[in-house]
Amino acid sequence: MMKKPHVVCVPYPAQGHISPMMKLAKILHSRGIHVTFVNTEFNHQRLLSSRGPDSIKGLPDFRFETIPDGLPPAADPNATQDVVELGISIQKSCLEPFRNLVYRLNNSSLSPNDPPVTCLVFDGNMGFTLQVAKELEIPGLLFETASFCSFACYMHFPELVERGLVPLKDESCFTNGYMDTQIDWIPGIKNILFRELPTFVRTTDPNDFVLNFAVKESLRAYEAAGLIFNTFDALEMEVLDAFRSQLSLPPIYTVGPLPLHLNQIPQNGTQSFGSNLWKEDTECLEWLDSKEPNSVVYVNFGSVAVMTSEQLFEFASGLANSKHNFLWIIRPDLVVGEAAMLPPAFIEETKERGLLASWCPQESVLNHPSIAGFLTHCGWNSIIESLSSGVPMICWPFFADQQTNCSYTCKHWGVGMEIDNEVKRDEVEKQVRELMEGEKGKKMKNKAMEWKKKAEEATSPGGSSCAYIDEIINKFLLVPKHPAV
Repeated sequence: MMKKPHVVCVPYPAQGHISPMMKLAKILHSRGIHVTFVNTEFNHQRLLSSRGPDSIKGLPDFRFETIPDGLPPAADPNATQDVVELGISIQKSCLEPFRNLVYRLNNSSLSPNDPPVTCLVFDGNMGFTLQVAKELEIPGLLFETASFCSFACYMHFPELVERGLVPLKDESCFTNGYMDTQIDWIPGIKNILFRELPTFVRTTDPNDFVLNFAVKESLRAYEAAGLIFNTFDALEMEVLDAFRSQLSLPPIYTVGPLPLHLNQIPQNGTQSFGSNLWKEDTECLEWLDSKEPNSVVYVNFGSVAVMTSEQLFEFASGLANSKHNFLWIIRPDLVVGEAAMLPPAFIEETKERGLLASWCPQESVLNHPSIAGFLTHCGWNSIIESLSSGVPMICWPFFADQQTNCSYTCKHWGVGMEIDNEVKRDEVEKQVRELMEGEKGKKMKNKAMEWKKKAEEATSPGGSSCAYIDEIINKFLLVPKHPAV
């Protein structure tokens, strides 16, 4: 009997990267592909802690494996790992354990029931896996969990360096108007300012690890067999067209929004497989049931963004003064260097119209009829899920690709308003009121519903995203080369 194609999925070990990779893995599994999903040992334990043993027990044809991340044991096993330390450690430590894992999967005496590995799908920050794909002479597909517009910017980081725009000359560049420099030479990207590029260019150090890591990983895209994105053609058509015309790039597959695909397919026993590293508070859904349609602002700054206690108080005061209902997700590590504590007076004043939770099933929240808007850090998962739900946004970007996502959300897609990084309660109040009551809020809602319809068309049978999933499977999985062992 012919064995199934076998794909190994390797997410970057952070919440915003694991979740979309899990969705893609489930979609591939639903199409008859054998899946091995590789977490770090640290995140494997977090999943066990937050979701229980069933979440990673696996199936005969959807298995979970681990590799070490190379970092010493964490003081807090439930805290987000330091981005820079994790990146450095992965570069140094992960290639050999990953190679050993794949060779073990291919060893028929150790894994007699598993088909040989026929394809690797790796996160854009886990480019070391390409070396193993080359050794085995199998396709390595890069799955980029950022928006395509931010990927386009990352791909031109080397040119920013060549043009002398990066690294910054000195600290005065942050205050002398340099951040408003127009960048008008990235194909398909229009009306973008330096401050709207991914934040890793904001350094005066030519040896800055994150900048050099981003440059190095962006160049690996040219070596992949294909590039996969959790977006859809209609949303980013101009920049996609500009990059698809470049013969030096591998083929580009836009397969999103992944949540809409997943809602349409039988999950064949993978329903319990989750990716949330924090325990979800599902009681918030019951609270939302008690609220009127389109009456609640959902507030969530994602898994990595942090703020000062002053910024937290300004957000709290603005939400309280708006007099609107809100559901606010506050991670324990949201505030830098201390526990995220809100004044008792705020909690007392808003107890009838506000609910605080530590984590939640975000897609269920965004699709709830009581949600009217989303105050977000502009992580790509949050934006694509918000667009898929027809929910407009108030944007407070924190770092990485979030500034670029914010720029497109507000300037190009017409579904967002930006809050200044300093955060003032009056501005928070004003924007919440505009979102909930104002003319601009109504226009944003209408635009969000238009994007929702286009996203649904893309992920319906015959839609562009469905066609690209078919192409990936037919080109790289159903007719694989026989891998070397």
